[in-house]
Amino acid sequence: MSTNETPKPLPASDEAWWRNAVVYEIAAISFQDSNGDGQGDLPGLLQRIDYLNWLGVGAVWLTPIYRSPNRDFGYDIADFCAVDPRFGTQEDFDEVVRALHDSGIRIILDLVPNHTSDEHAWFTESRASRSNPKADWYLWAEAGPNGGPPNNWLSRFGGSGWEWCEERRQFYYHSFLPSQPDLNWRNREVREAMASTMRFWLDRGVDGFRVDASAVLIKDDLLRDNPPDPEADDKTPPPQANMPVFTDDRPEAMDCIEYIRGVLDEYDGRLLCGEVQGKTDRIGHFYGNSKPRLNLPLNFALLDTEWNAISLQATIDAYFNAIPKGAWPDFVIGGHDKHRVASKLGQAQARILAMLLMTIRGTPFLFAGDEIGSEQVPIPAEQVRDPFERLVKGFDLGRDPERAPLRWDDTEAGGFTTGEPWLPLSGDRARNIEAQQRDGKSLLNLYRELIALRRREPCLLHGEYRPRRAQNDVFSFERSLGETEILVGLNLSGEPRLFEWQGNGLILLSSGLDRGPGKVDGPIHLKPNEGVIVKVTR
Repeated sequence: MSTNETPKPLPASDEAWWRNAVVYEIAAISFQDSNGDGQGDLPGLLQRIDYLNWLGVGAVWLTPIYRSPNRDFGYDIADFCAVDPRFGTQEDFDEVVRALHDSGIRIILDLVPNHTSDEHAWFTESRASRSNPKADWYLWAEAGPNGGPPNNWLSRFGGSGWEWCEERRQFYYHSFLPSQPDLNWRNREVREAMASTMRFWLDRGVDGFRVDASAVLIKDDLLRDNPPDPEADDKTPPPQANMPVFTDDRPEAMDCIEYIRGVLDEYDGRLLCGEVQGKTDRIGHFYGNSKPRLNLPLNFALLDTEWNAISLQATIDAYFNAIPKGAWPDFVIGGHDKHRVASKLGQAQARILAMLLMTIRGTPFLFAGDEIGSEQVPIPAEQVRDPFERLVKGFDLGRDPERAPLRWDDTEAGGFTTGEPWLPLSGDRARNIEAQQRDGKSLLNLYRELIALRRREPCLLHGEYRPRRAQNDVFSFERSLGETEILVGLNLSGEPRLFEWQGNGLILLSSGLDRGPGKVDGPIHLKPNEGVIVKVTR
């Protein structure tokens, strides 16, 4: 195939492919560097596709690789239809798509419809005057009565969400950095322009999008002030002092998501997942009612729950009760702006989480490094890159610790680069992919076995979820499909526990280090931090 030929999409199937896939998020800048500049790039990702194939993931979600001044991890986009030179070229991207598809792996791109960089040509034109063709493409407003901002809306990165523009003698709104002006999704031309960017990538074989900040696409057209949060105190980060009633999760935002979904549905077999705000009980409406919205509103409940059997059963039950009948669930355990879960749970319980993630009903999402138990990397103050940490200090909001480059081996630069890494790598040199690939009992090999088991057992992919009562620190559930029944028992304590069930079965897999597959009769004496998957025999 010529390198100038547009990559072909993988064929669509009768069943939505994402129901069977494990989705693996990659921040290209932290995955693999190919040229020694200390930043990961697309040629580096190309070098590691064999690893993705070995692990068994079904899809890669790639954080933004678009042209950007990179003030916010590439989410400040200056050109939606160009690859940033620090990541490579359009040809490099096309080659990544081809190589992934040749391995049977789909690719999902981040779609950032809420805002652009202030260096985007659209904003340059919009800010030039109040009469130019793109004057209404962003959220502009007159100054308030005192000459200050139009209302009390806050930026998530601290301070007012309004920035003065001398050229227009008006304020523009930014949900994030002042260099990230929000687009006006009430403008039909804005929607059509964003649709064109989507088609650009879909025509190049991209298998779907993860919509960034999907709940904030529309703000109140009356510019009403947000009310103070009555529960805010001195431990509340300043950007969260008000309740975002008039800026987040507006009913009109659902129309925007429906529009985006409509564009995606022009193409067969494409996925739309998205970052949604709010509590679990609000997640259901992001799936859609009369019109479809997101295929998968991303669910971070496993990251937010207290890690004990009683809390876990309540969290999972609340989630399944919140999604509409027939909707497909998903579970996310990591991300580029989520603290590393292994730092919260510890390495022993990270194995339990892996078993839960790969056996519960729904599509699993993990972030590169979760499969080896990567933890938060301490970042010296002088090396902090994240604007959130620099602007809102003292609240543990910095995202650099989870964005540190992936450690492939135990060398100083971890096999990630031959240069100086853009962020420090973990000081735990022993926790690396190469070492864990060699160790048959490592967390990495447990993930690989679990992913392979999902593929072998249709019950784990498609079976119904049936909760069981959590008792004595053991969280357990059943999966059933036709005559097949699989039990999962997870010991969430560091002490031995009894997994109560009656009958005969085959242990398909244990998260423990010294229990292999084989026949078993219930109940099972679980070792500390052990989980088991049992296929019931009649």
